[in-house]
Amino acid sequence: MAEQLLRPKGLMTKVRSGLFLGGLRRIGKTTFLRGDLIPALEAEGAIVVYVDLWSNTAAKPSDLLLAAVRRTLADLERADSKAVGILKRLKGLDLGAAGFKFGFSLVELGKNEGSTLAGAFGELVRLTKTDVVVIIDEVQHAMGSEDGDNMLLALKAARDEINLTPGTPGHFLFVGTGSHRARVRELTIKGTQAFNGAMSEDFPVLEIDFVDWLLKQAELGARMPTREVAFECFVRLGRRPEELMKALFALAQSPSFADADQDLRAITEGVRQSAAAVDLARLDELGPLAQAVFGYVCKQGGQGVKKLFSAATLDEYGVEIGRTVGAEEIQKVATLLLDSNILARDGHGIYGVSDPFLAEAYRSRANVLKTLDGPAAPA
Repeated sequence: MAEQLLRPKGLMTKVRSGLFLGGLRRIGKTTFLRGDLIPALEAEGAIVVYVDLWSNTAAKPSDLLLAAVRRTLADLERADSKAVGILKRLKGLDLGAAGFKFGFSLVELGKNEGSTLAGAFGELVRLTKTDVVVIIDEVQHAMGSEDGDNMLLALKAARDEINLTPGTPGHFLFVGTGSHRARVRELTIKGTQAFNGAMSEDFPVLEIDFVDWLLKQAELGARMPTREVAFECFVRLGRRPEELMKALFALAQSPSFADADQDLRAITEGVRQSAAAVDLARLDELGPLAQAVFGYVCKQGGQGVKKLFSAATLDEYGVEIGRTVGAEEIQKVATLLLDSNILARDGHGIYGVSDPFLAEAYRSRANVLKTLDGPAAPA
């Protein structure tokens, strides 16, 4: 990914317009960014500014960004900065025993009388002769507020000023990630958004090589499951690393005379049910009509579902909740489901389930309730 960002070829140069990655909660997005991608980018000589908008939801997105930019630039001013050392070695920069000196005040950066972000990033690229990568984690938290919109517009201005300048010694790259896939996608397809037209992709999930690595770390001895069953359970858990770790820890505590594969499958179902209870509670809080709409999307396959507001579908909702419902009411409920990251908008009038894990839990619960509500015994 670092290679594709820093040295894109052919049509992949579109990545310089911005890259947005949406993925399910708890699949390891932040761990990947901080533990893998950022070190790989920095090893290639890129300057990386990382911001997690979920780290302080009470703070303004622009304040979190400016604080991260100031920290990065202050580090580059130090002679003993690791980043300065890498740049000297890779770029052959002659800085003597000093760090970089910027022609603007870090304290005043972003303020009315200070340098703009576009100006600061432009000078940074010119001085360091390298790429600048801004990564905003949980980027969807920038939506819906004037401050967040202005922050994204400022980043777009920086992108345009740097990337459209002929002969620039580096590029400005923006990566936004988020667990609210519908909103992350909206940042690239909605005409009013600053990064309309940028790339939007699903966050890559972990594969069996991660399971192999985890099994080696676990040292389960006689309780070691086969890699095939461990990976099967990982998939059943939505490819969430922490959930698999919980299951393997429970396996290690189980009696050693039992079959490890069989036990891991049983433990996995218990972990799934525990996690599903939390997710189902979010859906239940939205009320019976929201459950009916979500249930309809699930029954239609869970992805690419249309006709949420058709007359026939409205009748289905009405039968399920015992009263007549209108299209406007369903539109409000659909918006609530989108805002809660339970449904995702796949296109105009097209909806899908954000998390297949929740869809399966909902179906399982519905089947249990249907069994319990079976035909009454004869009098």
